[in-house]
Amino acid sequence: MRAVIQRVSRASVAVDNKIISEIGNGLLVLLGIEDADNEEDIEWLSNKITNLRIFNDVEGIMNRSVLDVGGDIIVVSQFTLHALTKKGNRPSYIKASKPEVAIPLYESFVHNMQQNLGKKIGTGVFGADMKVDLLNDGPVTIVIDTKRRE
Repeated sequence: MRAVIQRVSRASVAVDNKIISEIGNGLLVLLGIEDADNEEDIEWLSNKITNLRIFNDVEGIMNRSVLDVGGDIIVVSQFTLHALTKKGNRPSYIKASKPEVAIPLYESFVHNMQQNLGKKIGTGVFGADMKVDLLNDGPVTIVIDTKRRE
């Protein structure tokens, strides 16, 4: 799994010009799934994201998690995070899982994130043409790959 985590002041996801998810302070997570991903990746990544200390404390130091600040989360599936760009100029998405594999993993990830956060999180619509709007706070953007765990 690959995730791009962005600390946001606000974020929303729209499909067909209708907002389906909207948050204020929190995290926007773009999630890419590949066939090698499994429940261990889901658990590790969801725990890592909800406990990342990337929100400022009273001294202005990034020392608080989304849990600590009572923030919200939106998770949006994004197969393009697994783009291969080594050859030519047209990315290949062969590493990205097909819907029959990715959807159950995505849904499990969302469920796990909700358990960790202790409340409902926002989502996109898997496979839809989505418009994602955000105000990146900081900016703070972190990329995590469960296969590298750096």
